[in-house]
Amino acid sequence: MRLCVPIPCFYTNMNFPEAIRKIGSLGFEAAETYNWKGLDLEEVAKACNESGVELLSMCTTEFRMTDPAYREKWLSGLSESCEAAHRVGVKKLITQVGQDTGMPRKFQHDSIIETLKQATPILEKYGVTIMVEPLNTYFDHPGYYLWSSSESFDIVREVGHPHVKIVYDIYHQQIMEGNIIPNILNNLDCIAHLHCAGHPGRNEPWYGEIDCKVVFDAIDKAGYKGACGLEYKPIMDPDKSLIKAKEMYVK
Repeated sequence: MRLCVPIPCFYTNMNFPEAIRKIGSLGFEAAETYNWKGLDLEEVAKACNESGVELLSMCTTEFRMTDPAYREKWLSGLSESCEAAHRVGVKKLITQVGQDTGMPRKFQHDSIIETLKQATPILEKYGVTIMVEPLNTYFDHPGYYLWSSSESFDIVREVGHPHVKIVYDIYHQQIMEGNIIPNILNNLDCIAHLHCAGHPGRNEPWYGEIDCKVVFDAIDKAGYKGACGLEYKPIMDPDKSLIKAKEMYVK
């Protein structure tokens, strides 16, 4: 498993291409970001080529999938995001499903399914995988619809397309459900990417109640070949924090 550096978590005040080169100098070969708008995509691609750092994922521009009224806007944003991803060699996009609208959950669930089914021709055109993200509703995302990993896996299987997967965030799911290792290992076919952070606090993974080394070892043993984004708020100096993460979790 590769470790991936979400640039906005560590280097918010640094020019993005410079940040790509920085994490390359620290020995990382993968990065991700959120809002791609405002980035000079040509310069980003150049920095990736020069540093040997792959930009693994970005986010879509639209996140409302629980309400069919926003479906066309979400699909339009997906097309725009796929085009941007193509320009920088990104193969994965993270999306969220939006707030709980108050409608019956089955209605919202079915709306997400239909939106993703309509997205598949766009994903096939660009060779991009969309990754739906369940989030915690207790601390960071109150009112968000998709908090259950079980429902997330059901969504992937109901859509039934190889370009529709889940980003499984160990921090969020520890808060909502726990049972991290079995939930991941029993559903690896649905997971395209991981995120991690320590809980409580969402700081370095070695702080708090989750032993990420045990989790990572189990995932590696199961044959997971993807990456895990270090999506945390560093307490330490960012460079030192990333170096320690690499020392602790890279075999």
